[in-house]
Amino acid sequence: MKLIAFDADDTLWVNEPNFVGVKEKFCELLAHYVDQQTLSSQLYDAEVRNLQVFGYGAKSFMLSMIETAIELTDGAITGREIQQIIDTSRRLLDYPIDVLDGIPEVLDVFSKHFELMVLTKGDLFDQESKLARSGLGHYFKHIEIVSEKNEQSYQRVLTRYNVAPADFIMIGNSLKSDILPVVHIGGRAIYIPSDTTWVHEHVADEQLVGKSFTTLASARELLTLLGVKEIA
Repeated sequence: MKLIAFDADDTLWVNEPNFVGVKEKFCELLAHYVDQQTLSSQLYDAEVRNLQVFGYGAKSFMLSMIETAIELTDGAITGREIQQIIDTSRRLLDYPIDVLDGIPEVLDVFSKHFELMVLTKGDLFDQESKLARSGLGHYFKHIEIVSEKNEQSYQRVLTRYNVAPADFIMIGNSLKSDILPVVHIGGRAIYIPSDTTWVHEHVADEQLVGKSFTTLASARELLTLLGVKEIA
């Protein structure tokens, strides 16, 4: 393998549970205006709609919550309540990074054997900040933060680094973003499911039929799978 890439959020560190926590506080704040099911559904619609304008990440999520609150309350939400949404959402930009179990050990070994890359999507400032706060940055030779992870973006990255898909491995927790696009271009993909995954990243079972990729229970299994071990 010439290049091994790791997704960041929920592959290297915990991320989605933080968004779930903020969403729960958002629902509590607006409980006297609208029921939780309606609020959750409307918020998801706003998030997906705004991806084309604001992209992924905490800032886009914050704007979607404010937009949803204004729409569902018919403008009755107060300035104080909007400020509460902003204050709660801001925590997503500086929360302590909880690195997932086994990741430091795997990266320490892999970095001695392979050329490593972080390949993630989202807001540039936010993702760079999380990588810096994680303390994992020194393991990676390359950092690529893209607006979307699809076949075209993977192909552009591989072309830039002069790496053939057959010489590339992508490791991540999202079937939609980390696995299927890489399989489709002829690369190798390793799926490590996370406990919590945003519904937008789910794929239907029929989309997986005939697709070849490896599924692991934890990052620690990567050492055995790729046949590397700690150097004494």
